[in-house]
Parts: sequence; structure tokens; C-alpha cells
Amino acid sequence: MSDAPDPLANLSFEAALARLEAIVHKLEAGDASLEESIAIYTEGQALKKHCEDKLAGATARIEAIQLGADGAPVATKPFDA
Repeated sequence: MSDAPDPLANLSFEAALARLEAIVHKLEAGDASLEESIAIYTEGQALKKHCEDKLAGATARIEAIQLGADGAPVATKPFDA
């Protein structure tokens, strides 16, 4: 196992998604050599996982507002997908 820091760890969801979209466009356009296609596909897989992990974390933090009998907010509870 490597002790090197994960280069994606501090990458925002938006930045990762933008890079992933650029990779998809490049692969679809066929502008990359076979070796480059393999490398950027591998990078794309890592970016996809990073985005999925960020979305899962965001979903876990969403809170639903609980309303009292009078319709006023009384508490929050963790989001339950």
C-alpha cells in the first residue's frame, strides 16, 4: 500500500465532475492514442468513484424538517433514503 496522499482527496465535486466530463468528451471524440485513452479512462474511473463518494456524503448530511401539529418546524432528523 502506498503512503502517497490521494490526489483526489481535496478535489471538489464540481472540479471532479468537470474533469470527468472532459475525459468523456475526449474519449468520445477519439482524439487520444490507445495508451492515453487507457490512462484517462482509469483516471475517469477514479473520478467517478470520488463523485459518488461526495454525493453519498452529502446525502447523509441532508436533514428533513419535522413539523409539529401546528405546522411549525420543531426539529430535524437525518435524511432517510
